[in-house]
Amino acid sequence: MPAWRPNLHSFRGVRISVRKRSLTAATTLAVLFSSAALAATPAFADSSTVLPVKQTGDLVVDGAHQQVFISDPASGTIVVTDYNGKVVKQLTSLPGVTGLELSADSGTLYAAVRDADQIAVIDTATDTPGTPFTVGDQPVSVALAGGRLWFGYGTSGTGHVGSVDLADVQHQVTLDQADGWSVAPLLDAAPGSNTLLTGEPGGSPSPVTSYDVTSGTPTRLASADVGDNLRDLAVTPDGKDVITASGAPYKHPVFKTADMTPDGAYASATYPNAVAVAPDGTVAAGVDGWYNPDIFVYKPGATTAVRTYDFPNTGSSSGADELAASALAWAPDASRLFAVSYNSNGVYSLRVFGAPTKAATTLTVDAPATATRAKQLTVKGRAASTVPLPAGTKLTVTRTDLDSPKGKALAPVAVKADGTFSFTDTPPAGGTVKYTVAYAGDAGHTAVSASDTTAVSRARTALSIDNNGKVYDYGKAVKFTAHLGTTYKNRTVEIWADPYGPDRPSKLVKSGKADSHGNLSVTLNLYRDTTVSAKFAGDSRYQPASVHSVAYDRVSVSTSVGNQYKSAHVWGQTYAYFHKNKNPLITTRMTYYPGRAQKFEFQVYYQGKWYPGDPAYFKLGGDGVSRVQITGDHGKDVGWRFRVRSSYINGTSGDTVNSTTNGAWKYFTFTK
Repeated sequence: MPAWRPNLHSFRGVRISVRKRSLTAATTLAVLFSSAALAATPAFADSSTVLPVKQTGDLVVDGAHQQVFISDPASGTIVVTDYNGKVVKQLTSLPGVTGLELSADSGTLYAAVRDADQIAVIDTATDTPGTPFTVGDQPVSVALAGGRLWFGYGTSGTGHVGSVDLADVQHQVTLDQADGWSVAPLLDAAPGSNTLLTGEPGGSPSPVTSYDVTSGTPTRLASADVGDNLRDLAVTPDGKDVITASGAPYKHPVFKTADMTPDGAYASATYPNAVAVAPDGTVAAGVDGWYNPDIFVYKPGATTAVRTYDFPNTGSSSGADELAASALAWAPDASRLFAVSYNSNGVYSLRVFGAPTKAATTLTVDAPATATRAKQLTVKGRAASTVPLPAGTKLTVTRTDLDSPKGKALAPVAVKADGTFSFTDTPPAGGTVKYTVAYAGDAGHTAVSASDTTAVSRARTALSIDNNGKVYDYGKAVKFTAHLGTTYKNRTVEIWADPYGPDRPSKLVKSGKADSHGNLSVTLNLYRDTTVSAKFAGDSRYQPASVHSVAYDRVSVSTSVGNQYKSAHVWGQTYAYFHKNKNPLITTRMTYYPGRAQKFEFQVYYQGKWYPGDPAYFKLGGDGVSRVQITGDHGKDVGWRFRVRSSYINGTSGDTVNSTTNGAWKYFTFTK
């Protein structure tokens, strides 16, 4: 063995990091379907819309024009929205506007404009202001009773009641018709009533007084301390009771207007601050609380709320949004309840609740987690409401599966006395089967639906694709055949090709029905190692399936020798002959890929055996060409036989998109 090696200057210092080849293996994805019972939400859609206000003073609903008026004393604005909460107009230049009242025909809105000493008069058909009533002394509340418009007014330390004679052409204003409050009182009256109720807000205790205003002059009937820090009051439609909301007690007490004696109470929660009564007598009792329901809805005289509403947290504090004081109002037909809430960031929203007088109904449906196709299963559930559904109430049942993607109606199921129900079914299709149970609702209950799913078993079918593990020459046209076994209805197979390398995504190359032998074929020209997949989407009786075949592809590589003075066939090979003063130039052409390098090997023949030198890697140019010149003192090389080879080695040549490919050996020798 010679004690020297040829001086290949380009080999010096080359270091190659070796990476192990990674092949994609077939995997199976198991999908688990949860059988947890799902509780549905009511069929109507409540809404919430952010309001352009800094504060709220009062809220009234115009049923004739289906609009809502919200006063903002801080901005001196009345915001007008539609029934969906969309802002349609803002009435400005109303400094300190607070209390609002609608005329009996909803044609006129009266607004107490505190800092202008006026009561604004607004045409609700056009939402435009008319000539205001100048009343003086900072009015804050308004109410209609006995044919007059009454208003509470006063500065700190004194409060009074005055009125405007609406029947008088001049709209005569009369002041100081009742007094005795330390602040401007809150007012309310039943529609068309001759009884006016007044309350002192913020007092401890807070007195509420009833007056007969039939004559146009208030005649005191009775008074009672209703609690601490009165925030709101509302008279029932028949005028017989007044309901109050005070910081304490933690309920909404009821008093008879005739003598202000207690007449019951509506249970609520901490810090009551709003109350509204619908024309049918339904009561909405509101509180200012973070961690409990915000609104409680009661049928007249009931002791159990038919509905409750708990605001979400849209701010940045730990507590939920809160109800603004005196910010509850009903649509005249009681089809909607309107409320203004605010969050910890000072953002106010108008919340619109549909069907508030109906008891909220909930459904739970519990289907088995798994089941066997064509075998009977049992689905259970429960219907619950604050007003229980009568035994025998019918619920509709729908099954949705692969054979009936739009749903198939099953026999209705009846609710038992305890609200539970159950039914059996024999699913004809496998896969995910959904059972939906629904109640259409009635005069006292909301509509509701709920569903649950069952993973129903499906049989497995055979699926295969050939040529896995085979190696082909660069650019070879290869036929791939997928074979599909027995199925129910679906005979479609997809064939996908995913060449190695991140720049070539997986691509659908053929989709079609398997032939009478179960086969589907496609011919691909291979330029890289390629994962070829066959996919079956499944049907109602057979599972989806996917299989993979990896076909390996060599690179195109050629090596040529340059600068020789002749070539001759000797020693069983073709040798290039070089004079000792000439350097051989080895040119390699290889399929290009970014960052690819060729492995260059050099060997010398000695005593019947080829001995290798240290191999090296050389980058390919953008044209896929690499040139290596062999330099050194070739006088010492005369008479020796040499050979070189260029190869692509998967991983160590800089990438893994092709299979290892060795080029042909090229032979040469030196002469004098």
